[in-house]
Amino acid sequence: MTEEEIYRKAKKKVKAKKDFYAHLGSYCVGVLFFFTINYMTYSEHDDVWWFLFPSLGWGMGLASHYFSVFGMSFFGNEDWEEKQMEKEVRKLERQHGYQPIEDDDITVPDDELELKEFKKLRKEWDDQDLV
Repeated sequence: MTEEEIYRKAKKKVKAKKDFYAHLGSYCVGVLFFFTINYMTYSEHDDVWWFLFPSLGWGMGLASHYFSVFGMSFFGNEDWEEKQMEKEVRKLERQHGYQPIEDDDITVPDDELELKEFKKLRKEWDDQDLV
């Protein structure tokens, strides 16, 4: 995939997300409008709050729009799960003041290695491994 194709695809995805959020905003305003009309015209003789019916129908359309844009990422997508794990780990590390240690920062001074520890390490390699 070329850089231009990647850019077009990303632009299309951003537009789809923007359109969904516009749809969500109009849904919220519409439901509030329906509720207000229903509330102002409601009487004790009415059996049901009618604003619920268009709200549910429109809500199903909104849910369909959501799935077409974002997919079903919260239903076991491994990438989503991995990202959430990383986010939680970083959050817990910040809460507990944990600073990750880089591999380069781990050094053992030579004078701390006891002879018996060296002998244990020596058993792990053959003399052929030494150059």
